Amino acid sequence: VSTQSTWGYQIFTGISWQMEPIDKKKSKKKDKEEEEEEEGSEEEEEEEESFEKNPAILDKYRSAAIITSDALKFVIGLCIPGADIWEVCQKGDKKIEEEVGKVYTSKKSKVKEKGIAFPTCINVNEICGHFSPLKDESRKLVEGDLVKIDLGCHIDGFIAQIAHTIVIGADKAAKKVTAKKAEVVLAARNCYEAALRLLKEGNLNTQITKMIGQISATYKVSPLEGVLSHRVKKHMIDGDDVIINKTTTDQKVEEHKFEKFEVYVIDIILSTGEGKPKDTEQRTTVYKRALETSYSLKLKHSRSFFHTVNQKYPTMPFSIASFDDGTSARVGVAECINHDLLHIYPILAEKSGEFVAQFKATAVLLPSGTLVLNDYPFDKELYETSIKIEDKEVLDLLNAPLGRKKDQKGKDKPKTCLLYTSDAADERSSVDLGGRRIIKK
Repeated sequence: VSTQSTWGYQIFTGISWQMEPIDKKKSKKKDKEEEEEEEGSEEEEEEEESFEKNPAILDKYRSAAIITSDALKFVIGLCIPGADIWEVCQKGDKKIEEEVGKVYTSKKSKVKEKGIAFPTCINVNEICGHFSPLKDESRKLVEGDLVKIDLGCHIDGFIAQIAHTIVIGADKAAKKVTAKKAEVVLAARNCYEAALRLLKEGNLNTQITKMIGQISATYKVSPLEGVLSHRVKKHMIDGDDVIINKTTTDQKVEEHKFEKFEVYVIDIILSTGEGKPKDTEQRTTVYKRALETSYSLKLKHSRSFFHTVNQKYPTMPFSIASFDDGTSARVGVAECINHDLLHIYPILAEKSGEFVAQFKATAVLLPSGTLVLNDYPFDKELYETSIKIEDKEVLDLLNAPLGRKKDQKGKDKPKTCLLYTSDAADERSSVDLGGRRIIKK
């Protein structure tokens, strides 16, 4: 049985096969040989994916993270009153594609794949996630909308994701955000800041879940049920090691300790409502290939669509809004879903009139401390509320420095600085990002 997480809610898919009569002696020998080969290939793959032994992998995560930050900044600039959500999503995806096209372009880099790891989604007010609409099903942004921007990028399968919440038209001098909107945004941001500080070697995932609940209660908002922060690996956006946003009777995860050299996407989503999102009637457009299932599609449109999916998005989520042939996409999705070839990312929402806020970043656990790869700046001065955090434990955590440890003399350890340059004096101290050499300082 394999599991695939669709935004926290677990979908279990059984894998079946047929047994044929076989020679037991030959079978045992063959099984032993296959087992040894599998163990060897797993060890090689594991070693290849660990930046403990291959520092170039960390540079790929960094490069992907830089692109997500640049794309987020670009998309935020597009989110103004009157902006069409479909256009914003399309431009966001195009920005990611353009930026990945500028890095790791040389053959020496041996990068086989790069591109979108999660399509640009613009989730407004009570919409919780995955809204990347088709052109004829879009809507325009208006002043006062609480907007969550969510997107991701990968370089050679190494993933960075980011999400940020803004309010359209907010101005700290003339028009601050107040009431429920301010409370849920500030609560979500503080939960996010606390989670990143608790994400360190030796700590437990349950510590983060508990802190999310504690901060949420202070602001009288609710953690969204079913949301998971995943450990990511090469080509795996939803690894098995997770942090759950909120534990319930029906939704629990196994407790585990964080270890160095792990990479997590911290995803915090809070609501002014009950925190129990429901399916909406809006068309689902975000999907991911179900690698554990195969089927020979019958319809021509479906085969064309699925061929594109396998070529462009073999392991990452995608939006059918990005397909040029809308007819093939709509027909293809229907047949693919009927035969379990795709996992769906449904558009979920709170009750109308409620507000949902989200913050997400990618972080790496290094021996010297936790490194947040794409922490986007947040202006607290835009938000105003009478609610204050008074718990000393929480305040101490939020005021603690985020980043690397200090040496015995109390000084910060030297940090690695990546500098873009066309040449590198010392090949051994540089990383090739496709023509733009990076020097480690």
